[in-house]
Amino acid sequence: MASFGGWRRQASYPSSVVHGVSSTTNASASSRIIAIHSAARWRAHFDASKLSTQLMVIDFTATWCKPCRLMEPAIEEMAAKFTDVGFVKIDVDELMEVARAFEVQAMPSFLLIKQGKVVDKVVGTKKDELQRKIEKHKI
Repeated sequence: MASFGGWRRQASYPSSVVHGVSSTTNASASSRIIAIHSAARWRAHFDASKLSTQLMVIDFTATWCKPCRLMEPAIEEMAAKFTDVGFVKIDVDELMEVARAFEVQAMPSFLLIKQGKVVDKVVGTKKDELQRKIEKHKI
């Protein structure tokens, strides 16, 4: 991992932006991944998630991050497989304050959150570890 602008490099899903939120453009699995582009939209989404027992996986990414791009197909597969889990993508360069609040230091970073609390995390391109942790916490 290399460092760039304070972030350790380890990139992003194609998307179309609508009011600070976008969904990826591939098949129905991808449309389950919500890309959030504004602090206000993040706050609303995060506050709503606190009222739910549903697991939320946050993918902290950056457009310049090649390892993040390598994880895209795996994240899309997991979004299709775990329909009872919410998937969110946040670009650390767009929402730096959110990344700082969660102490994200490298990309990709995946935080697993339930009712507003971080229950686990995976840093790096560790597809199998992420899948195991999702299976563990989705209950």
